[in-house]
Amino acid sequence: MSKYILVTSGVCSSLGKGVATASIGSLLESSGLKIAIMKCDPYINIDAGTISPYQHGEVYVTEDGAETDSDLGNYSRFTSVHLSNENLVTIGKVYKTVIENERAGRYNGRTVQVIPHITDEIKRRIVATGSRTGADVVIVEIGGTVGDIESIPFLEVARQLSHEMGKHNCITVHLTLVPTIIGGELKTKPTQQSVKKLQEMGIQPDILLCRCDRMIDDDMKRKIAMFCNVGVGSVFTSTDFDRTIYELPVIFHTQGLEKKVFDKLGLEGRTANVDSWLSFKEKLDKAERKVTIAMVGKKDYLDDCFKSVRESIFHAAVTNFGADVEIKKIDAESLEETKDIAPIFAGVDAIVIPGNYGQRGFLGLLQTVKYARENNVPFLGIDLGMQLMAIETARSLLQWKDADSTEFMQNATHAIISLPEEQSGVSASGIMKLGSSKVRICEGSRLHGIFGSTETNERHRSKYTFDKKYAADMESKGLSISAYSDEDGQTEAFEWKDHPWGIGVQFHPEFISRPMTPHPLFTAFVGAALKAAEEK
Repeated sequence: MSKYILVTSGVCSSLGKGVATASIGSLLESSGLKIAIMKCDPYINIDAGTISPYQHGEVYVTEDGAETDSDLGNYSRFTSVHLSNENLVTIGKVYKTVIENERAGRYNGRTVQVIPHITDEIKRRIVATGSRTGADVVIVEIGGTVGDIESIPFLEVARQLSHEMGKHNCITVHLTLVPTIIGGELKTKPTQQSVKKLQEMGIQPDILLCRCDRMIDDDMKRKIAMFCNVGVGSVFTSTDFDRTIYELPVIFHTQGLEKKVFDKLGLEGRTANVDSWLSFKEKLDKAERKVTIAMVGKKDYLDDCFKSVRESIFHAAVTNFGADVEIKKIDAESLEETKDIAPIFAGVDAIVIPGNYGQRGFLGLLQTVKYARENNVPFLGIDLGMQLMAIETARSLLQWKDADSTEFMQNATHAIISLPEEQSGVSASGIMKLGSSKVRICEGSRLHGIFGSTETNERHRSKYTFDKKYAADMESKGLSISAYSDEDGQTEAFEWKDHPWGIGVQFHPEFISRPMTPHPLFTAFVGAALKAAEEK
């Protein structure tokens, strides 16, 4: 039978609960335990696919094509767990299932209520994760904060599980805030109130993670422990990082967090191994080279909008080259109002355009592609970034000024990018291509040299594709197709022939990059950026 760790938070969101959950998972996994991690989110959306990244960060796509919360990206980067649609439980999914069961008469005429029907469905999904994976420990992150009305069903489930499974099989880890006020004094009242609210729900936390800008001393731990009804040895600090989020497993390990977890769950005699995290941090601390990469996106985009891309570049720089990296954020819309964009890219060693949706900033993104091509700046385009390479070639080199994507211009004369259905002459709204599928790589291409193979499995999240009837036109102007889909034959990658390093891919390599095993495409891209920096 699996044991369970329920991770909750209070006071406010964005305290780093996802990273804390992933770090705990990393420590347990490194001790030899088989783990599973899942996220329970209180929003009514079925998944994260239609939520604005400005509100909820990027959409992380799993191998089976689920559009999930960005925290699942953290789980993937910190551990080796296999994630799927089952690892994200939204209240929208739960209500949908319960309503379908009610319509099918499965409740035998009983009145359907939040308790027990909604809570039972949540509980069923949590327990099923343990059964399905055979994990020794299942870590369940409960989204939102204590006190949120929409979180009540999930917290009620946490209460029930703690009671039903017993204290050695199910524990609660509560992340809360210890802020610094003017004058530098730390205040424990928010933590006290947060725990009190949790206790009102019938949940007594077993372990407290106190989010703070510094390590909390023993006196303050004793105070927190007394007011929150936990042992002094169960109060830990989730402190600010020095350089990177990948320090957190070591920070927790140094304080003995996993030992306390083992003790609470009756798993004594285990030791976590953080050598890989220490090695990663050591490489970063000793980095003598630094590369600057421009990331061009929509107006005022948040770092979390393209978190996996940022992290993948960072993985490659540190692990493969022992180098540090600076990501320079550039607003695509501001480029549209600038005649000479060269000064904006001054000091930049390479450029990446990650996946974007919508027409905002389109002309600025197009200018970026042209600048990278004409000035021999290493360039990586992902999804729309790849599609822009074809549109820019058509407009600048083929002089098709009306070349466009039907995403933006439905009646474009030269619809370089369009829905596969439109390319077949069928009017359709388009079906999103999601999840992992095989990509065939053309022999002799730069991409072939990077992967060392003629095939790879990559994840997708796209509707629009390059119309292959324009392939010869692109080739005539130096833009070559270097990969295609094994599933539907659609174009998966472009390369600039006469360019130091310019590649665009339809797939999303960022979703399978990990700190110790960077994706080869990002490794090659960072290598090209470092070479460009050295040649300046």
